[in-house]
Amino acid sequence: MAAPAAGTGAGALHVVVLSPERTVYEGAADSVIAPAYNGSLGIMRGHAPLMALLGEGALRITHGGQELRYTVSGGFLQVADNQVTVLSERAEAA
Repeated sequence: MAAPAAGTGAGALHVVVLSPERTVYEGAADSVIAPAYNGSLGIMRGHAPLMALLGEGALRITHGGQELRYTVSGGFLQVADNQVTVLSERAEAA
């Protein structure tokens, strides 16, 4: 099993949210809830590898009891080895 990514705890996901202009968020998370094309998608540590088409709505990232919200529209989400990568056509703090 691979070591946790830099800056994440042993029990955390590593999340990267990217828009065409910039990196919107990069850091640790306990969970991610994303607006998939056909419904919401919840991700926690140990999630099976996944590739999903994003819809439009709120991307919620929780860590340490705090929740960050971003508005995303279109793009893709990938989960692999406790890393969540969100590539969105539009991503901004909500």
